[in-house]
Amino acid sequence: MTHADAPASRRIAPGTFTPDPHPAPLRSMAAAQGRLEARLMLMHGEQLLLNIIIPAALLVGTVIMPVFGDIGFGVIVPMVFAAAATSVGFTGQAIALAFDRRYGALKRAGASGAPPWVIISGKIIGVLAVVAVQILILGALALALGWRVSAGGAIAGLATLLVGVAVFTSLGLYLGGSWSPEVVLAVANLIWIVLMGTLGWVVYSFDITDAGWWYLVPSVALTGALIDAFQLAFNAPAWLALIGWGIAGALAAARWFRFDA
Repeated sequence: MTHADAPASRRIAPGTFTPDPHPAPLRSMAAAQGRLEARLMLMHGEQLLLNIIIPAALLVGTVIMPVFGDIGFGVIVPMVFAAAATSVGFTGQAIALAFDRRYGALKRAGASGAPPWVIISGKIIGVLAVVAVQILILGALALALGWRVSAGGAIAGLATLLVGVAVFTSLGLYLGGSWSPEVVLAVANLIWIVLMGTLGWVVYSFDITDAGWWYLVPSVALTGALIDAFQLAFNAPAWLALIGWGIAGALAAARWFRFDA
């Protein structure tokens, strides 16, 4: 017999128990988790270094000292945004997630009654919040240094960047959600160095908008896609590589993600 079927004399009047003991809506749980993740990422010194300070320094340093030759803002700015996406979506997310598992933070969050997908959604919301800060800071800095882009190009570039962040986040969720924290700390930083080093070498040595097999490197693929997107063009090989990496990362995370170390 449900509460509604009980006799009127035995029903509990609304407001008898305060606060009302019922779970919050799932969207509220995800939003709260997202706000928490964003605050933690923006308050963490290493995360700030990876996500904002290094990309900003790369932008300013490349403009002042053209180590890649005379490539111009059309390549420099997409390269910096790709570096920022790699940092926040992959390296930062993987390391933070791995140590959340080690210290039981994910298990305690799960014990709160929030479904696993809400916790993961909160992490994605946190990443998107940090990306918004990156776009504001790096975009304003690039404009101040002389970069110009049309409104349509900015919208196309933003959409491409968000896809790239989603791709790197899926890879970060797999790495941080399945490997031990010590391994993740070493491997995530090593992969970041390899991705950035390969990107810099391709930018210096080739026409990155026609990089061929180098698009199999996700940082190169995102940069190539961004360069064309800002010019309202479509780089099919780069997009195919990004989609492939995104599918692989999502499938791997779904298969091997764990909430405990």
